[in-house]
Amino acid sequence: MTEDPLVNTAIPPSNKPFIAVEGPIGVGKTTLAKKLAQSFQGELLLEGAQENPFLEKFYQDPKGGALPVQLFFLFQRTQQLKEVIQSDLFIKNRVADYLMDKDKLFAQVTLNKDELNLYEQVYQNLTIDAPTPDLVIYLQAPVDILLKRIRRRGINMEFSITQEYLNKLSNAYTDFFHYYDTSPLLIVNSSGMDLVNNEQHYQQLLERIESTNSGRHYFNPTV
Repeated sequence: MTEDPLVNTAIPPSNKPFIAVEGPIGVGKTTLAKKLAQSFQGELLLEGAQENPFLEKFYQDPKGGALPVQLFFLFQRTQQLKEVIQSDLFIKNRVADYLMDKDKLFAQVTLNKDELNLYEQVYQNLTIDAPTPDLVIYLQAPVDILLKRIRRRGINMEFSITQEYLNKLSNAYTDFFHYYDTSPLLIVNSSGMDLVNNEQHYQQLLERIESTNSGRHYFNPTV
């Protein structure tokens, strides 16, 4: 039987009860979030892009599909985080492949002025009690690598994603995290990191996660 590369030996729960993994499309957020949730024996929170009925239309017609796709994600993520707040207090760890604050980032990239104004009014009324992560992991990679990864995973509706859109999104992420100080932040260069096949990369990252308790830090794998 072939061993699942995402399954690794469980380790004690993290000293950070809530970890959020972030970064642009194709950077590896979900892969890392799954590994961390397995390692820390925690609950996995995924943004569920495949459940958004407006996403394919957005990729085909970004201007026409931007507002409904953003509002769906906003309602979806808000509901999920509300359930987290109300759920079992004995769950020691949670790992999410999104940061609630990121929702506004996508809105600013994709919505026109009037749509953004409406979106921000809705956002302010929905996200007041969103939990604050104990650590945010921001994965970075050059746009050409992101595009190759997106093409390689072969999701039909993603083939219409353009390099221009990824450039705008990556720049928006860079600007957002340049000023981000709500939680401890670990910025990870994922372009040379192989979380599936290189266990040393992952173990090095785990060590940095456990030691990052405040401020802004950077990680590049050394082997």
